[in-house]
Amino acid sequence: MHVYVHVPFCARRCSYCDFSIAVRRSVPSAEFAALVTAEWRAWQSAPWWAEVGAVETIHFGGGTPSRLDPGAIGHLIAAVRADRPVAPDAEVTLEANPEDVTAAAAAGWVAAGVNRISLGVQSFHAESLAWMHRSHGVDGPRKAVAELRRAGITNVSLDLIYALPDTLGRDWTADLDAAFSLEPEHLSFYGLTVEERTPLGRWVDRGTVQPALDQRAAAEYLEAHARLARAGFRHYEVSNAARPGFESRHNRAYWRRATYLGLGPSAHGAHGRDRWWNIHDWAEYRRVQSAGRSVVAGSERLDSRQVALEEAYLGLRTDQGLPADRVDPGVAAELVGQGWANRTGARIVLTAEGWLRLDAIAGRSLVDAPGGSGIIPA
Repeated sequence: MHVYVHVPFCARRCSYCDFSIAVRRSVPSAEFAALVTAEWRAWQSAPWWAEVGAVETIHFGGGTPSRLDPGAIGHLIAAVRADRPVAPDAEVTLEANPEDVTAAAAAGWVAAGVNRISLGVQSFHAESLAWMHRSHGVDGPRKAVAELRRAGITNVSLDLIYALPDTLGRDWTADLDAAFSLEPEHLSFYGLTVEERTPLGRWVDRGTVQPALDQRAAAEYLEAHARLARAGFRHYEVSNAARPGFESRHNRAYWRRATYLGLGPSAHGAHGRDRWWNIHDWAEYRRVQSAGRSVVAGSERLDSRQVALEEAYLGLRTDQGLPADRVDPGVAAELVGQGWANRTGARIVLTAEGWLRLDAIAGRSLVDAPGGSGIIPA
C-alpha cells in the first residue's frame, strides 16, 4: 500500500501550472493536518482495507508541501503509523521548493520521518526562473541541497523542465551541468506543456509566447538521456532517472498498478480495478471534510480492456517494458526496426527514441488481452 498526500498551498502559481493549488500567504498547517487525518481514518472501514499490506511509501506532493509546518508533516506521518503497519524502510518523500529549505525546516522534516526530498529546481537560468514565476533564484538549489545534506538527507531528487521557449535563451546543457554538479541521487525532467487556464496557456493563445519546436524538445530530451547514462544514472522511466538503488519507489507503485490512497484535495486513489478522486478545490474540500462527509468526488471501475490498456501504457513507459506476447508481432517488429524498441529477453522495451513517441505507440501496440494481469511484472 502507498499513501499520497496532496498539499495544495503555494506562495504563487507558476506560469505553466494547472494543478489544484491554493495561493496563501499564511498556510493553515494545523487545520490541514487535522482534516487529512480525519480523511485517512475514514478509510479504515473501506472493504478492501484488510486486503493490503504495510505502507511502503508516503509521498507529500502539491502544490508546495514544504510550505507546511514540519510539525504538521510529522502529525500526518504519525497518524499513518498509528493506524497501519509501515515498512521499516518505507520511502517518505516531501516535494520542496529551494527557497523553503532552511536548516530548521530540514531538521524538522527529518525529525518528522521524511527521508527523501524532491526539489523543484526547474532551471538554473535567471530569466527562465522569472518567466516561470519561480522564486528561488539561480543559487537557491545549491544552498538547499547543502542544507539537506547537513540535515542528513541522503536521497535528493531534482526536477528540471526542458523545451522552454527559444526567446528565453536558456542553455539546456548548462542546466544539466548545474544539476549534475549538485550530485543528486535522482533526476526528473519534464517537457514544458501548454495547459488551458494557465498564464502560459493565455500567453500562447495571444501569440506572445511560441512553444519550443518538437525537434528541439526531442533533442534536449535525448541529450538528457545520454548525459544521464554517462553519469551512471539508470533512465528507468520516461521522465525519471536514478543512481542504482535510488529509483522512486512511490512512482514505481503507480506504474505497477499497486494500491495507493490519495488524501487531500484533488488526490486520486486506486485499488485493483477501482479508481476514485477527491474534490478538487481546497475550500470545498475543507467545507465537506469539516462537515464529516465523504470528500470523494467521483469513481470508476475499469473493465478488462481498460485494465489491459492501462498495463500496456504503464509498462511501456518504464525500462521493464512489456512481455513480448502482449505486443502485436507486427508492431513489435516495426518498433525494433525503427530503433524505437529493443527485445530484452522475452520483453519489448522502448528506447529513448521510442519514449518520445510513447502515446502513439501505446495506442496501437497491445495484443487483445481481456483478462488483464492486474500487475506489470518486475
